[in-house]
Amino acid sequence: MSVSAGEARGSIGGAPLSSGGARLRVLAAALTFSIGGAGIKACQLTSWQVASFRSGIAAVTLLLLLPEARRGWNARAALVGVAYAATVTLFVLANKLTTSANTIFLQSTAPLYILLLSPWLLREHVRARDVGVMAVVALGMALLFVGTERRYATAPDPVHGNILATLSGLCWALTLMGLRWMGRHEGAATAATGTSAADADPTSTPLPAPAAPGSAAPAVVIGNLLAFFAVLPLALPVHAARPLDWAIVAGLGTIQIGIAYVFLTEGLRHVRALEASMLLLLEPVLNPVWSWLIHGEKPRAWSLLGGAIILGGTLAKTWMDSRRGDDETT
Repeated sequence: MSVSAGEARGSIGGAPLSSGGARLRVLAAALTFSIGGAGIKACQLTSWQVASFRSGIAAVTLLLLLPEARRGWNARAALVGVAYAATVTLFVLANKLTTSANTIFLQSTAPLYILLLSPWLLREHVRARDVGVMAVVALGMALLFVGTERRYATAPDPVHGNILATLSGLCWALTLMGLRWMGRHEGAATAATGTSAADADPTSTPLPAPAAPGSAAPAVVIGNLLAFFAVLPLALPVHAARPLDWAIVAGLGTIQIGIAYVFLTEGLRHVRALEASMLLLLEPVLNPVWSWLIHGEKPRAWSLLGGAIILGGTLAKTWMDSRRGDDETT
């Protein structure tokens, strides 16, 4: 549920949360999410091992830290969890093959797929201005495939990595549409109590990969568990793993997903969707920076331009939706 910044007061764990504190939590979530690419590349475990162990640790962390993650397990949450499991697995596989910049930017093309698929899957009408946003995001996506990608030790197969990152963006779009579908059912179920469908819709706030707020917690936990068990046969046996590798994968599960998700869930209860989307842009901006500083991955000019266009189009879409929501309420 979104409220104005001036009204953002609430209780998290029994302690009052100011609007400034809520913004800091959203920023902390974005900052923590942003270390994913560099962390995955720093771990010398295989991509299957990182994908499986990271998700398993994340599931346990969320179950321990978020009470809402232990409630609401049903068939709908499991179905959305399948798409989420594919998202987080493909995200790891892509990061092992291509640059962090291309991975995060291609995953950020999810709004394009939502606009293409929502008329069929959600029976939502596409507005004329949405087509403009679709064209902008598609242009940014095309620029990521322009020219020859330089190979790095941490990005040995950019072509296949870019394909996997594109599929990750598609699966993330399916996850978000699934959360909207869940939100509609929750809205119908809570209508009798006076709770609006918008309040119950987990996609009424911007969602960075790979997390989602509020009532989406069961789907996120189920998705991480599915990723863990589905990929585990390909992850075993583990040979010659360094203590550092175990520390990195543990940090990716507990901090980069688990703790970040807690920050996000707390902050989004008190930050308006448009403001949160702007704060969360810190994640795709910083993600390539960490890989450049730590691993020497220098994004191409085309990648940076394409990423800027994708992020700009996504932010514009959020702003237009926010304006439309304000017009409808007045």
